[in-house]
Amino acid sequence: MGRIIAVYGVIAGITVAVLMRIAMMLFPEGGTGGMVAGFASMIVALSFVFIGIKRYRDIELGGVIHFWKALGVGFGIAAIASLFYVAAWELYLYFTNYTFVEEYTRLTIQQAQKAGKSAAEISTLAIEMDGFKDLYANPLTRMALTLTEILPVALLMPIISATLLRNSRFMPARR
Repeated sequence: MGRIIAVYGVIAGITVAVLMRIAMMLFPEGGTGGMVAGFASMIVALSFVFIGIKRYRDIELGGVIHFWKALGVGFGIAAIASLFYVAAWELYLYFTNYTFVEEYTRLTIQQAQKAGKSAAEISTLAIEMDGFKDLYANPLTRMALTLTEILPVALLMPIISATLLRNSRFMPARR
């Protein structure tokens, strides 16, 4: 079980890191397109949770797995992928000299101005963004915030996969 978790966790982790970088290149200013691409990359990468559980069920357990064992394998794979996601973001920040917060702040204020927000609203937004900068300066807080981005998908994929694959008639192994 540990080998399956490690192998598929690393595959999912590398996949999510590479797809994150591609999404960032395609959508440098983020926005809705960037958000959709980001979540799509998480779903694609975390599909290895399903593949890993299925392989474990079919090869190691002879085609039968209980929900809780499948869930454990899935959470293990998702946890490794999530760590890769956080590490990839930290590396991106490091190689870009941690300019993300400045760029994000600038773009957020520009969007508010384009939307016709009042000077008071923009001033309040600028104060909020300064608070975000302070929060983001702490590496542990920043890593926790980054983890919350992938967490919904990383929790959902093992639950869905374990629910489906506990039924030995669902996509049975070919003999």
